[in-house]
Amino acid sequence: MTESVYKIIEVVGTSPDSWEDAAKNAVETAAQSLEDLRIAEISELDMRVENGKVAAYRARVKLSFKYHGKEA
Repeated sequence: MTESVYKIIEVVGTSPDSWEDAAKNAVETAAQSLEDLRIAEISELDMRVENGKVAAYRARVKLSFKYHGKEA
């Protein structure tokens, strides 16, 4: 079995509708530029409030993807 190394980054997704959509937006947008995306972990949920009403849902998501170092 070969050994692997994974990098973890954090992104924030937003949605006017739900935390689920916010998290999905974060993952799917990041997946467009990251290779070998493996794990997505919700680390924080919050809302943006305007005039006493929820204006947007936000999901902070930790993403793990396989790190490809330089070949020897």
